[in-house]
Amino acid sequence: MKAVVFAYHNVGVRCLKVLLDGGVDVALVVTHEDNPNEKIWFGSVAQVAAEQGLRCIAPADPNADDLRRACAEAEPDFLFSFYYRQMLGAPLLALPRRGAYNMHGSLLPRYRGRAPVNWAVLNGERETGASLHAMEVKPDAGAIVDQFAVPILRDDTAREVFDKVTLAAEIVLARSLPHLLDGSAVLRPQTALPGQYFGGRRPEDGRIPAQAGARRIHDLVRAVAPPDYPGAFFDSEAGRVLIERTRIAVDGHHPEDGGELALRAHDGALWLDAADGGCLRVLAAALDGAPLDAAGFAHRFGNKALVPAR
Repeated sequence: MKAVVFAYHNVGVRCLKVLLDGGVDVALVVTHEDNPNEKIWFGSVAQVAAEQGLRCIAPADPNADDLRRACAEAEPDFLFSFYYRQMLGAPLLALPRRGAYNMHGSLLPRYRGRAPVNWAVLNGERETGASLHAMEVKPDAGAIVDQFAVPILRDDTAREVFDKVTLAAEIVLARSLPHLLDGSAVLRPQTALPGQYFGGRRPEDGRIPAQAGARRIHDLVRAVAPPDYPGAFFDSEAGRVLIERTRIAVDGHHPEDGGELALRAHDGALWLDAADGGCLRVLAAALDGAPLDAAGFAHRFGNKALVPAR
C-alpha cells in the first residue's frame, strides 16, 4: 500500500514511523518549514524522512496545483495527516483510493479545531486522548476509526499532556493500521457537539484575567507553561510578571486583602492571590525576563504586592 503523508511535530514523527514499521510505502512526505519565531521543542518530520530516504517537501500552500499533481503522481492508496497545520482541500482528499485519515489530539467530537491539548488543560479537563478519523473538508468532523484516552493530572502542564497524547496517537495508529490496510476497519460516525470547536492561541491569550479565580489561573498557567509555550502573565508597574508554575494552596498563606490579583512574598515563598479569595503558591516566576524568587521579591519590594497595572 502506498501513502502520501502530511505531517509535523512529535505526533507526525511517531505516526510516520508507525506507517513505515507497518510496511506502508510512503511515496511522499509533506511537512512545514520551521518558523524561526517559534520555539521548536518537538521532533523533525523532515529529519526522519531524510534518514529513511523518503521524498520530503515543505510547500507554503498544500492546496496549490503543483502539490496536488505531485500527490496524484504518487498514486496513493491512502493520505494521512498527522498534526499538519493547514487544511487540505477537497481535491487532495479525493486523491487516495482507500481514503484520507487524520490524527487529532483529543477525544473527538470534543475539542475539535486548533491547540486541543492546550484548551483541554486550560478548561480543567481530567482526560483527553487521540482520535484517528476519516478526513472531510469540514475540520475534524469525519467518522472515527479509533481513539485512545489518557489522564490529565491536576498539575500536569500542556507539554506533559502532549507527550501522553503523542503516545496515544502512536497506539491508535499502530492498532488501527492493519485494519485499514486489509479493509476491515469499522468507522463510527461523529455526532457534533455544540461549543466544541476551538481556535488557535496567541501569546497574548496567556494574560491572566484580573477577576479569574485560583483554579482558573492554575489551569491557565499549566496550559501555557514555559519553556514550551509563552507563559501566563500580567503587567505590573514594575514590569511584566510571568507565572511559570503554580500549586493551589490548601493550607498556609491566604490573601490578606482578597478580591484582587496580587503577587506577594510571604514566609519564604511567592504567593499569587486570586480574585475569588483563593491562593496559589508560585513555584517559578520571572519579572521582565529575569527569574524571580521569594528572596529577590522581598529584597526589591518588601511587603508590597505586585498587582496588574491600571
